[in-house]
Amino acid sequence: MQSLTISGLEKRFPGGSVAVGGIDLDLRPGSFTTLLGPSGCGKTTTLRCLAGLEVPDAGRIQFGDDVFVDVAAGRFTAPHKRHLGMVFQSYALWPNKSVLGNVAYPIRLRGGSRTDAETKAKEALRTVGLVGLEQRYPHELSGGQQQRVALARGLVSASGLLLFDEPLSNLDARLRLTMRTEIRRLHDELGYSSVYVTHDQEEALAVSDYVVVLNAGRIEQAGTPHEIFARPASTWVADFVGFDNILPVLEGDADGLTVVGGGGMAVEAGRIAALRGDSIAFRSADVDFAHRARPETVSATFRGRVTSSSYLGDAYRLGVEIAAETTVIATIPDSSRDQTQEKYLGEVHEFAVAAQDVIVLP
Repeated sequence: MQSLTISGLEKRFPGGSVAVGGIDLDLRPGSFTTLLGPSGCGKTTTLRCLAGLEVPDAGRIQFGDDVFVDVAAGRFTAPHKRHLGMVFQSYALWPNKSVLGNVAYPIRLRGGSRTDAETKAKEALRTVGLVGLEQRYPHELSGGQQQRVALARGLVSASGLLLFDEPLSNLDARLRLTMRTEIRRLHDELGYSSVYVTHDQEEALAVSDYVVVLNAGRIEQAGTPHEIFARPASTWVADFVGFDNILPVLEGDADGLTVVGGGGMAVEAGRIAALRGDSIAFRSADVDFAHRARPETVSATFRGRVTSSSYLGDAYRLGVEIAAETTVIATIPDSSRDQTQEKYLGEVHEFAVAAQDVIVLP
């Protein structure tokens, strides 16, 4: 297996806007790495630089012994000579070619014989579960089947490195779950190194060994899925990965915390070491009524009035006003038979969140 190294990668668009602003990554062989971030963060541009579909303005990309690009040395390897596979968001299937023809095409493009191309294409189609559909055309397939054809084509193109550009965004929710499991299974079975682009944090956490969070063309944080989910390194990452409560701290001492707006949280001394200028962050799903808090868990508690209530079926998402300018979001499980559209609205309650679920962001 071969490692992928990206050094000082930069890409600017006409007018001077920065798409990628100096990315450095060293990805271990055989890893499944996801570039995660919102639209415009540089993740797809980075992937296109890897594929050779964009020419970077600075930097170096090397996969094993193959140098794909070295701007300083004036070196650039054409896309078809990089021997990598790429699965596109739009599938990018040839409408006038059969399933077999679409998958065999990259091999033929590189000079392979018709027999060799068809043999490898049929094996790839078997791997993705499309045996029997070889002679159909793209318009005769479902969206999930078209995505599997694109995946099979990527498999025959790859020589150790497979790239995915938001491959599941055009599929319905149930099919996305099925296909992401399939993509991860094939990665493990075939032993490729994979680089996957998505804006969906759940998708990234589900399939990845390593997640790189991008913002405005730069790396905000890189780590394992658990590190990204549980211990974001900045307020921006915390907000992006679902910490729906991020509260700047005005004062922090042994008696508790005072957050911006004047709201207070009572915390056992030493359990949350936040100071003025820090922020505390926690997820709404980690909040519950104080009387239901687990007795073995040291909790941070606060009191407030419910100003909004949204029914979610098995829970309510509440907006809790703890001060005139401060609202905390709480997602409260509720499996009772007494469920109404705006339950809890206007009521005053004491809430709790385990201290271990609260992170401090400088």
